[in-house]
Amino acid sequence: MAISVNIRLEKAQDYRVTENLVREAFWNVYRPGALEHFVLHQFRNRPEFCTDLDFVMECDGELIGQAMFVKNSLKTQAGEELPILSLGPICIHPKLQRLGLGKQLLDYAVAQAERTDAVGIFMEGNIDFYGKSGFVVASTLGVHYMDEPLDDPVPYFLGKMLKPKYFIDLDTRYHIPQGYLVDEKQAEEFDKQFPYKEKFRLPGQLV
Repeated sequence: MAISVNIRLEKAQDYRVTENLVREAFWNVYRPGALEHFVLHQFRNRPEFCTDLDFVMECDGELIGQAMFVKNSLKTQAGEELPILSLGPICIHPKLQRLGLGKQLLDYAVAQAERTDAVGIFMEGNIDFYGKSGFVVASTLGVHYMDEPLDDPVPYFLGKMLKPKYFIDLDTRYHIPQGYLVDEKQAEEFDKQFPYKEKFRLPGQLV
């Protein structure tokens, strides 16, 4: 049975609800606890945060999903600066995952990003999910992750071309926007503003 949803831009009054949603979605997934809600929080006051690409998904007036982009750039071997977007966090409430809502939100967000001057979108994620929306391992586009060796494909670093002509033998480096770097002590203090949740170390976590 299809679920009727609405995707819209986030409003200031949504902020804490959205942050709690992101916290719920990522809690104990990649690490004990979560940092993604703090990442979203600190990006709001940064100039690279795309307020016009800051989306929430709602169902019956309740927020159930979220997606955000930030501005970034790639510098080519020839010295040209190419505008790109970094995607994430993006999530669906745990109770509504695996119903196709994540892909619906992702496809909508990407469609809106295509209206910008960005030549591509890059992120860290699972190719099994994002590949269904046209993302590929970014090294196949000539974009390499941070300081990893050029012959390391980094299978979790993904990209999607918005203006394909730019990604021909590009051979350039992607760097994480500063807002994704977290002071864990600050994140711990921020998390105290939310209801207590127990942290668990679980199989499959990255940290």
